Amino acid sequence: MKKSHILIIVVIAAAVGILVATADDASSYVSFSEAYQLASTGNQKDIHVVGQLKKDGNGNIVGIEPGADKVSFSFIMIDDNGKEQKVSYKEPMPADFTKSEKVVVIGSYSGDTFVASKILLKCPSKYQEEKVNV
Repeated sequence: MKKSHILIIVVIAAAVGILVATADDASSYVSFSEAYQLASTGNQKDIHVVGQLKKDGNGNIVGIEPGADKVSFSFIMIDDNGKEQKVSYKEPMPADFTKSEKVVVIGSYSGDTFVASKILLKCPSKYQEEKVNV
């Protein structure tokens, strides 16, 4: 066998190894019910849940509470199946948090509260086309 063939085989083997190692970290979005079931069965991995912040009848966001340390905060989120859940986040509130259209929380359950380690936001203004009147 030529050295170039051996090198190609080693590169392919390394690529396959990397794909197998990172495939375990891949996660899909689940509901709060599914996340709770995963946590109750001993799943220690971070879980991704997508939803919206809870709003009152006038469209104002409700349920945001500062933490005792004045840095962390908690809020109420409604997943795509309509389940409300209190979410705790031990970091400061992200910029434009209250303007977000969708929220993705990444974390796990601690008792009856979902503890987020990361929060991802989708702000509507960034994705909407501007209308030009002619």
